[in-house]
Amino acid sequence: MGIVASIKRKYKSVSRYNEILKVLIKYGFEDLVQHLEERKKYTFIKNLIPKRSRVQAMEFTKWEKMRLVCEELGPTFVKFGQILSNRPDLIPFELVLEFEKLQDNVPPMPDDKVKEVVVSELKKDIDELFAWFDPKPFASASMAQVHKVTLHTGKRVALKIQRPGIKEVILEDIKVMYTIAEILENRIPSLKSFDPVGLVKNFETSILKELDFINESINIQRFYNNLKADDSQEQYARAPRVYQNFTTEKILAMEFMAGIKIDRLKKLQDKGIDTKVVARRLSISFFKQIFEYGFFHADPHPGNLLVLPNKHIGYLDFGMMGTILPRDIKIFGQLFSSITKRDVKQIINAIQQLSDATVIKDIRGLEFDVNEFVEKYYVRDVHDNEMSTVLLELKDIIVAHGLKVPTYFYLFARALVTLEGVLEKLDPQLDQFEMVRPYLSKSITRNYSPVVMGKKVFNSIFELTDYMEEFPRDLKNAIRKINKGQIEVDLTHKGIDPIIHTFKRLTTHLVSAFIMVALIIGSSLFIISEIPPLWNEISVIGLLGIALTVVLGFGMLRDIRKKDYYQW
Repeated sequence: MGIVASIKRKYKSVSRYNEILKVLIKYGFEDLVQHLEERKKYTFIKNLIPKRSRVQAMEFTKWEKMRLVCEELGPTFVKFGQILSNRPDLIPFELVLEFEKLQDNVPPMPDDKVKEVVVSELKKDIDELFAWFDPKPFASASMAQVHKVTLHTGKRVALKIQRPGIKEVILEDIKVMYTIAEILENRIPSLKSFDPVGLVKNFETSILKELDFINESINIQRFYNNLKADDSQEQYARAPRVYQNFTTEKILAMEFMAGIKIDRLKKLQDKGIDTKVVARRLSISFFKQIFEYGFFHADPHPGNLLVLPNKHIGYLDFGMMGTILPRDIKIFGQLFSSITKRDVKQIINAIQQLSDATVIKDIRGLEFDVNEFVEKYYVRDVHDNEMSTVLLELKDIIVAHGLKVPTYFYLFARALVTLEGVLEKLDPQLDQFEMVRPYLSKSITRNYSPVVMGKKVFNSIFELTDYMEEFPRDLKNAIRKINKGQIEVDLTHKGIDPIIHTFKRLTTHLVSAFIMVALIIGSSLFIISEIPPLWNEISVIGLLGIALTVVLGFGMLRDIRKKDYYQW
């Protein structure tokens, strides 16, 4: 049985590989296929493709054909394209726009298959689980579909059900994608900079998370808790509750939220809902996620946004979320604030902090590019210069100088592009920079409040105390390892001077500190013991020791203030 199963798996991989080659040839990617196949083995596949199909495929642009290839190859490649659309640093902007159009709508599963998955996952019959179950889905995609159900308690629930066997299909496709990525990396040197294997690895991590509905339920609960903890008047967002008892890796039970899709403008107007109010509330809810919660919905397209009866915004589909660290929220706030103030130096400082770059090779070139960016930004009309445009232009500068920024930067930029499309329909005159300004100010000032500053000072003192306590032991261990020959040092002359300089300064300061401690202790003992000669019943030797300690202390402070300009 093991041999038969192994043969079946290999046959599936080869069959899928050939299917991919066939689709690539259909859309005119013969050169690419030639790199994938040795000795032109693909020629027999070419003969299987009707000439008419090939002629029709030639009518599309290169980027459109890439999108069509993904759509024809199915859910795995559709998802791969959708995830790549979040990485404008890796693929051309034209391809980003095409991948954003990718659709994964497929026919719904048969009723019996749906019920079979539910019973298998929840271990009970449908009638035991629910008072009512609608076998017809109200939303259907390539990986899952959503059904309306009613619990025995009367609660209305949206039940997301994963398609049976979809995980196996995706895992098989990922194996083929790894093979193709390795071949491309070896045969087309120009593609190495894009790290094809690394892209597939990142995709594998992302898609496996999305296939695990437990992970999505955690995202929903986290988002829900953030909204619940926000008791401000301008809290206009809402997320569904998760019903954990009916949630598994393949089933996700959420509170059913009734509302109007945000792009149904006529329906909103018929209900007497002002679209300008909706636009303002959507913008506020999104910027709160970024600058207050640090956890945001990264795919706010119209299908994932509802306008609820109380005019609040209901969020759906939490498979794609972005997380920003508190430190980066502050830097992000400083970045946008610096852009509005045309402060080139602070913009570069924020970019450097975001990218964790200790050294920028061409600092003058970066300064010139940022200055040009700021000047162009300043002369343009605010409404023609959306925040996403600002971020994407800044992204181009960052990439051009070989710097890297966190993944959330691209998620945020893409989410803004999507959001601005929605806001443009609701209220074309909405000034986003005015909407975001209060949150930028909060994100910066929050870090300089007396409480926060006090905590920072206390933590620094606490860490310094721990360090001084552990330093003698660490030094003793290091010396012991050196004596035993357990430490090997490989030094080259290039770049060693700054290290020697720093080491000398550190050693000098440590020795000075130890001497001062010894002088203070010794002088104190002389004074307490009243050892002669005495002056006003105080030991003169003790006083001289204290005076010498003060002189050494001032000298040490002077050296510290000189920083890197200190001359040895």
